[in-house]
Order: sequence, then structure tokens, then C-alpha cells
Amino acid sequence: MQKEVADDPRLAILEEELRSSLEKNRSLEKENEQLKQELVHLKTQLNSIKARNSDSTRSALWSKLQISVVNGGSNNTDAMQHKSKVLIDLGENPTTENLCSGRVSLESIGRKERQPRVPKPPPRPTCTTTLLPDGVHGNKAPPPPPPPPPPPSSNSKLLSRSTTALRRVPEVMEFYRSLTRSDARTDNRGNVAGIQEAVNAKKMIGEIENRSAYLLAIKSDVETQMEFIMFLTREVENAVYTKISDLEEFVKWLDEELSYLVDERAVLKHFPQWPERKADAMREAAFSYRDLKNLESEVLSFLNSHKQAITLTLKRIQALQDRLEGSVHNIGRIRESTSKKYREFQIPWDWMLDDGMIRQLKLCSLRLAKEYMKRVTNEMKISEASREDLMLQAARFAFRVHQFAGGFDVETRHAFEELRQEGCRKQQDTDGTTHSC
Repeated sequence: MQKEVADDPRLAILEEELRSSLEKNRSLEKENEQLKQELVHLKTQLNSIKARNSDSTRSALWSKLQISVVNGGSNNTDAMQHKSKVLIDLGENPTTENLCSGRVSLESIGRKERQPRVPKPPPRPTCTTTLLPDGVHGNKAPPPPPPPPPPPSSNSKLLSRSTTALRRVPEVMEFYRSLTRSDARTDNRGNVAGIQEAVNAKKMIGEIENRSAYLLAIKSDVETQMEFIMFLTREVENAVYTKISDLEEFVKWLDEELSYLVDERAVLKHFPQWPERKADAMREAAFSYRDLKNLESEVLSFLNSHKQAITLTLKRIQALQDRLEGSVHNIGRIRESTSKKYREFQIPWDWMLDDGMIRQLKLCSLRLAKEYMKRVTNEMKISEASREDLMLQAARFAFRVHQFAGGFDVETRHAFEELRQEGCRKQQDTDGTTHSC
């Protein structure tokens, strides 16, 4: 049996293949070891090259420093500034130990101070002056007293009655406090290391912020733009307007001047005398009025293009009407609280009344209704498809605008009559009757 196995040619072939694969495996392992050794050798050479480059750069910078100190010995300030720049390039901290003499602060390193801002004069109002004479601002008339509170309603009476039936349960608060105290004890026992890590992280963040170019630029503005900010402070405090358009121009000028600062909020918070509440109220009024005027101009400039599909045109008109109604609703919702703030800072607020911008926006909606009904009327004249749906949509939109604006003007009434007559004519043609609409 063993002789038959030894004489089997297939086993001999398999043995030869096994020996060849083992030899290939050993050769690949040797090559792998050689490649690993070469990789280690290359890494060593790369590190030595980097070290030589850094040494050469460092020596070159130090030579520049020595030359500048020798040539500029009469000007110690320039030499110290140049040396601090070299130390930063070398990656060192320019402290007193690194400098030969003098004292360099972190705020003066790598910071280029800007020149103080020379502000432009504020815009002149059309009816009154923005600057009051000295002493007038301090003696200005106090704001009118707030209106009396409204009488209590029936709902408030019911609420007061229901609250009398409630009774406080101090045991609930005691139980809650006992639970929170026990949780605090366990947290204090187990998180001492975590607290220490948080403190170290805060220190690291503080060190990074002190070296931040952004914070250095803010400190520079606080130091160099003090007179500029004080000038703007006086202008805002003394600004008194009777027209909202004049206030809008003043806010536009103020925003342009404040844009010179690196970060307006971050710089102005270092000046407690800055009238932040009044400036924010003026901006709020100007931006709200500007948004309403932009919406009004967008509605007035609306063009009914017959090249555009009627569905898209009607959707555009409805979207504009939605924005008009939303703006009017928003003004009515915030008018009472906002007008008190505006009166306190002598900011015009009459544009928020019903006969101000609200009335103008309602009149603008009449143009949308007129364009809507004209487009539907023309479509009904040339097309029979979906005539009843278009008629219903136009009637619904006309009623919506009529209720919103409080009626129609002459042109809108004329457009409505044309729509109604066209609808009646189509109905007569369909029914074969001559009844009047």
C-alpha cells in the first residue's frame, strides 16, 4: 500500500507545489523585512533633514536679529519690536526671559493698530435737527405716563376664582430638594477629576484667547477708537426725529460708521455709556419701516405678464397678498408695546397707525385684486377650460381683498364689473337664457 502511494504521480505533483509555495512565502517574508528596514532608514533621514532645516532657519533668524541690534542700537524700540517678531517666527514666547531688555506685552505682538476713525457728518433731517444744544438733552421733557391698565375681563375673574381653590403643598418642594441634594453629593464625590479637567480646559481656552488675533484687534479698537465711539454716542443720544424717513437715513449712516469696527458688539460692550437700547430701538424702527416700503414697492411694480402661465401669475399675486396681510397683522400685534418704547426714545411711531403704512399697504392690495380679476377675465374670454374654477377663484380673492382693504376704488370696481359681466355672459351662452346677473 505504501508503495502504491509513493508511486502515485499526483502526490508527487502536490508535494512539488507545496515546496514551491513554501519557498515563495519565505522569499516574500525576507523582502518584507528588507522593506521595513528601508522604511526606518528613510524616516531617520527625513527627521535629520528637518532638524538641519530648522537649525539653519533658526540660525538665519538669529543672525538677522544680531545685525538689526548692531545697526539699530540707537533705536531700542525698533530693535525690541524686531526681536519680538523673530521670537514669534521661532515659535517662542516673547517674554522678559527671551528678550534682552524691555518689556513686550502680548497685545502689542503681531498687531497692527489702525488709525482712529474720522466719522462722516450725520445726515440732516428735513424738518428738525438731530443734535440738540448743550444742556437741552439733559432737561428734555419726560415721556408721557403709560396708559392705565385695561379693566379686568370676565376670563381674569374666572381665573382668580379658580386660583383660590388651589393650595400650596410644601412637602413637594422638600422632597425635590432632598433628591437634588443627594444627587449633588454623589456628583461631587465621583467627579473631582472631571472638575479639575474642566478648570484646566478653561485655562487653556483663556491662554488661546489671549493670543487670538481677533481679540487683539478688538482691544486695539477699544483703545484707538474711543473718541470715534464717544462721538457716535453723543449723536445717538441727541437724535430726535419726527419723520421715520429721516430716522431711516440716520440709521443707515450709523450702520456705515459702526461697520468700521472689527466687531461692533464686542467693542461697544467695553463702553458702558453707549446707548444700546436706544440704538437698537432706532434700528428696529428703521428696518421695520424699510421692509414695509420694500414690500409696497414690490407690489406697485408687479407686472402681469401674459407670456407667463395663468396659474403661476395667480400664485404670485396670492403670495404678495399673504405677505401684505401678514405685515399688517404683525404691526397691529406689536404696535402697543413698540409704540411705548418708541415714545420713550423720541422715535417716530405714527407710521404704525391705521392711517399710516397700514393704510398704504391696504391700498396696494387693491392693485393686486385688479390685476387678478383682469387676468382671469382675459383668460375666460379666450379659453373655455376650467372657466368655473377660475371664476370661483377670482370671486374668492376679490372678496378677500375687499374685506382686507375695506372696499374697492373706482378702478377695482370696474375690473370687478368686467369679471362679473364676463361670467354672466358665459353662463348665458351655456344655458341659452338671457337672465340678468
